[in-house]
Amino acid sequence: MQNDIITICAVCGNKLEVTELHCCRCDTTYKGHFKLDKFSYLTPEQKHFIEVFIKCRGNIKEVEKELNISYPTVRSKLDDVISSLGYDVGSNERNRVNKREVLDLLSQGLITYEEALSMMRGNPK
Repeated sequence: MQNDIITICAVCGNKLEVTELHCCRCDTTYKGHFKLDKFSYLTPEQKHFIEVFIKCRGNIKEVEKELNISYPTVRSKLDDVISSLGYDVGSNERNRVNKREVLDLLSQGLITYEEALSMMRGNPK
């Protein structure tokens, strides 16, 4: 049985480092300091979100349907992943409403007029 890799120290909360790799087929072992990529440190929930986001080709309305969550929740989860990968998600960018996306959602009947108005005012639905 294989376990998922542990990336955070349970004692101090620091990021763990890989120091040994082993081939089960030929029994070769490599020792050293190996770096994990940024994605290795994401939570299982964040990885699942990214998988769905990619499967839906970045189409937020499809992500909403697949995960059964609202538009603001999709945006929030996306911002969380972006931040966890080490990129700056400025508070202005996070709070800025994309009016075109809101109008598209409204015209497709995915949100009501009241929800669109609330989103335009910066309030999540």
